[in-house]
Amino acid sequence: MTDRPTTPSADAPTVVTVSGDAPYDVVVGDRLLGELPRLLGAGVQRVLVIHPGALATSAEAVREDLVAQGYEAFLAEIPEAEEAKHAQVAAFCWQVLGQADFTRSDAVVGLGGGATTDLAGFVAATWLRGIRVVHVPTTLLAMVDAAVGGKTGINTAEGKNLVGAFHPPAGVLCDLASLDSLPVHDRTAGLAEVIKCGFIADPRILELVEEHAAALTAPELSEAVRPVLRELIERAVQVKAEVVGQDLRESGLREILNYGHTFGHAIELVERYQWRHGAAVAVGMVYVAELARLAGRLSDEVVDRHRAILTAVGLPTTYRGDRWEQLQSAMRRDKKTRGDLLRFVVLDDVGRPSRLEGPDPSLLAAAYAEVSREAGGTAVML
Repeated sequence: MTDRPTTPSADAPTVVTVSGDAPYDVVVGDRLLGELPRLLGAGVQRVLVIHPGALATSAEAVREDLVAQGYEAFLAEIPEAEEAKHAQVAAFCWQVLGQADFTRSDAVVGLGGGATTDLAGFVAATWLRGIRVVHVPTTLLAMVDAAVGGKTGINTAEGKNLVGAFHPPAGVLCDLASLDSLPVHDRTAGLAEVIKCGFIADPRILELVEEHAAALTAPELSEAVRPVLRELIERAVQVKAEVVGQDLRESGLREILNYGHTFGHAIELVERYQWRHGAAVAVGMVYVAELARLAGRLSDEVVDRHRAILTAVGLPTTYRGDRWEQLQSAMRRDKKTRGDLLRFVVLDDVGRPSRLEGPDPSLLAAAYAEVSREAGGTAVML
């Protein structure tokens, strides 16, 4: 999974095709709005653009462009971040679709970060049992993770993404220009998922991040680092495309994309989603690296590399030491758990993911001790 998609020129968009029963394109480049009609496909008359309030101006520009192309276009403004992923918000979007007489030949556009694309995908999957959705992710995290792969979902009080559906998009537009205004802490959080792809499948990602860590997390992106960021996005998208193209419904291979997520999602739940996803996954990767080391599966060198690369980009590698009981309870609700059997994606080496099922409770506690710090420390939310 190390071949980088090729582009005709530096200015031309890169197209990564996700295979499977319903193939679709992920387009990476600049000024991509003109690609939207192609991805929406023939026969679409009405389009609902779902967006957070902070992107109201951008959403209106998308709506106006769609109207100029002959579509009937509507807007649905939703809450920011994880507050969008609630049943009440989905019901509001269904109401808009119903009042505008959306049929099975119409479509939804999800414009925003990962929470927006998760919600928009879920709305599209459930309206009339499934209509088209095109994602226009505006954050690094959404470009390399949430918008690609067909997973949709909303949260409940019991956990993250426990209600959802597999619903591949009709296409994804990763317009790199949207990253210019992205706050540096959001860019840093997105790098966690990029680094994850490096550890599970593409070591070149790790080399690029190690070489350019300071520039990738600078307050302003320099012209020199932009091609590096683009290559990282393309490589991470390629990793995910190859995995989900073979396993849409997480029946086997796709589980590797959850590297670091079992413990990371537990942190998010315990912290009531006040931690950014990338920060939680960063700690989660260190946790499972330590777990694999304690189980005799992973070398000290690779575990140390986890800490070094995550620290270099400003991501956390520790979590407070007085939450073990709550974290265990949260992990038992994880989607990979089978009955009472905890299952973790671990590494045997860089690029060699595997699974660890039902580890001894003493190993789980020992790995937690390795990522623990004093409870009085300041929570890292990025």
